[in-house]
Amino acid sequence: MVMTRVTWRRELAWAIGFLGLAVILGFMFHWPLVQASLRGNLTALLDQKRQERREVQFQGVRTLDLAQAYQIWQEKRAIFMDARKAEEYQELHVQGAVNVSPETWTELLSSELMKMDRTQELVVYCSQESCDDALKLAKKLRAAGFARVMAFTGGFRAWDEAGYPADTSR
Repeated sequence: MVMTRVTWRRELAWAIGFLGLAVILGFMFHWPLVQASLRGNLTALLDQKRQERREVQFQGVRTLDLAQAYQIWQEKRAIFMDARKAEEYQELHVQGAVNVSPETWTELLSSELMKMDRTQELVVYCSQESCDDALKLAKKLRAAGFARVMAFTGGFRAWDEAGYPADTSR
């Protein structure tokens, strides 16, 4: 079918109209985000919203900051668990950490891990602060009966940037 010039223009007008409507509705529904962005506060607002969501979604999971995680590591009080993909873990990880990658979480309940002492302190971390994998794994471990699970929310990026011990051994 050959489009005439009039039909083509009419179709273009409809497309532009729908695009304009989508932009207007997007601004209406996300106006607080637009305002925060214009004021330069978007990152802070998104961080606040992430924290609020985490408090609800991961209620009951104790979190650690960098200093707390490092102190526990120095005291050798806990087993550190790297919740990143195996490739990332193999590249570099917290010295002494074991890898429990997301691909293995479904087999978690039938693994060697389940034979561990359920009162052992566990510190779980993932890649960076915006990553929720440490919190997700900590929640699974708590549900499996591990009572002393903590999530280091700064992630490996914060650990590495602080210059704390890291290695490539398994």
